[in-house]
Amino acid sequence: MTLRDDARELQGELAVLRRALHQEPEIGLHLPRTQEKVLAALDGLPLEISTGTSLSSVTAVLRGGAPNAGPGPVVLLRGDMDGLPVTERTGAEFTSRIDGAMHACGHDLHTAGLVGAARLLAGRRESLAGDVVFMFQPGEEGWDGAGHMVEEGVLTAAGRPVDAAYGLHVSSSSYPTGVFSSRPGTLMAASAGLHVRVAGAGGHGSRPHAALDPVPVACEMVTALQTMVTRRFDVFDPVVVTVGTFHAGTRRNIIPDEAVFEATVRTFTPAAAERAAEVAVRLCEGIAAAHGLTAEVDFVPEYPLTVNHVAEHDFLADTVREAFGEERFAPLADPITGSEDFSRVLDRVPGAFVFLGADTTGDPETAPGNHSPLAAFDDSVVSDGSALLAELAVRRLDRLNSLAKEA
Repeated sequence: MTLRDDARELQGELAVLRRALHQEPEIGLHLPRTQEKVLAALDGLPLEISTGTSLSSVTAVLRGGAPNAGPGPVVLLRGDMDGLPVTERTGAEFTSRIDGAMHACGHDLHTAGLVGAARLLAGRRESLAGDVVFMFQPGEEGWDGAGHMVEEGVLTAAGRPVDAAYGLHVSSSSYPTGVFSSRPGTLMAASAGLHVRVAGAGGHGSRPHAALDPVPVACEMVTALQTMVTRRFDVFDPVVVTVGTFHAGTRRNIIPDEAVFEATVRTFTPAAAERAAEVAVRLCEGIAAAHGLTAEVDFVPEYPLTVNHVAEHDFLADTVREAFGEERFAPLADPITGSEDFSRVLDRVPGAFVFLGADTTGDPETAPGNHSPLAAFDDSVVSDGSALLAELAVRRLDRLNSLAKEA
């Protein structure tokens, strides 16, 4: 039987695990209930398991047992586990039981899929030409969980450095269900946070001339940032700026002392990121000064570019086509403006990242997207995700081992 055949037999129990995870989403770096479910799902497998200290991660190492393989190469497979501060409105029978928290980005499928890959590979342990590291990661959604796990040694968990790394992300829209999609080179944007506090002088709403109103000044900054994108950056090196929070005041007739807003900034080259940091800060400080106010402006780099190594992307695409069929891989024409902390791993290790369609509506172009309270994911794709990750590990270990023998 193929790995895909074996994965199909696991589909039922993986869907059960996914739905249990979905009902109890946890946010950030500390996911005790999620960690407990993962450890229970891995119980009994021939894995060397460790947990994180600064976060509730799970790292599991499977030692390959192929005859005469020696220590062999190491492949890492990653699944992120955290949810989002979103109130679910899907109406699913297994909807989130936690107020204000939801698996709106499909990480519950990633976690169940990585458990499936561990089970598949454990069943083939004796023929594995090296070791596999399973990276169950909290805190992808803005907490840099991958960075924490790298600092805690996930890339050397097998006792030697990882040789190749792969990750997978489901999408509730954009791609047909069951279709894998990726591209070589830059896959996802770098992200940064722009944090602005405009300080004025409060007063009565009927006498704005006697105060220094920070609200219109902050609003001017918000619109000027959009003009900045179109006038200070090359259209062929795109930049995206979106203001996601804006807070000021307590009542309609009170001019507040300050207005605060935060924006996300997405770039596709290091040069654009550096320029965005310089121009955005100067712009906001200058607008404040022009109105006689002051602004505290912080530009905070977050995740670097997610870059697929060209040879690893091609290997991944070939693996999908051979294991699932030509029609199951769709080349991605352009990079994605979202960001990913798996970039921390790909900065250090050759590897690739791939998307998997999990639309439930039959019309991925109009389906609610990831992070929406209406985002719904078809968990029938979980076993295919498991099968692909396992295939990538088996095939890459075989190739790396062959290359080492030839050398």
